[in-house]
Amino acid sequence: MVFYFKARPEAGDYTIFMGIDKHENEELIKYGFPEDIWFHVDKMSSAHVYLRLQKGQTIDNISEGLLEDCAQLVKANSIQGNKVNNVDVVYTPWFNLKKTASMDVGQVSFHNPKMVRTVRVEKRINEIVNRLNRTKVERKPDLKAEREAVNAAERAERKQQLREKKRREELERLEKERQAEIRSYKGLMVSQNMTSNKQIAATNKSLQELEDDFM
Repeated sequence: MVFYFKARPEAGDYTIFMGIDKHENEELIKYGFPEDIWFHVDKMSSAHVYLRLQKGQTIDNISEGLLEDCAQLVKANSIQGNKVNNVDVVYTPWFNLKKTASMDVGQVSFHNPKMVRTVRVEKRINEIVNRLNRTKVERKPDLKAEREAVNAAERAERKQQLREKKRREELERLEKERQAEIRSYKGLMVSQNMTSNKQIAATNKSLQELEDDFM
């Protein structure tokens, strides 16, 4: 089971979600999207909260309000973190999550620790947590199928881009050939004109010689 939440309207159309338990977290780790940003209370047990960005966006596009929603939600879903003030929440792109065979279910580390950011949450803000909870929807998605559908769409898009590239290259090649033919034709005409002028000059010379002979 996955819980889905809607971020504050002024932040834009963003979905925040988290697994119901560590086993669901394992599936979210496995079948995440490149646009997903992972949140967790630092050094404490907590839910794995994800923010799905718009396609083409990065972690740098997260607004202050959107970040606050995610941080408040993950703090509220930490048994220990929810009871104390001034907790740190770490967040990083999904693709930076590292999973090895020796790790426990739901446990992760990072490929690049430098890509992990931290935000301090001074205290729980009930207004934010309650607003998010009012938007909560439970679903049992087929995460594998969703990921495979995205992969298929991305492959189709890459194929279409490749076809467009080949078409542009073919049009450019044909245009270069056409321009080369035009230059070749112009060169031929110039050469023919030069030959004709020489013939005319030769003919004029012969006429002059005839006149001289006649005189």
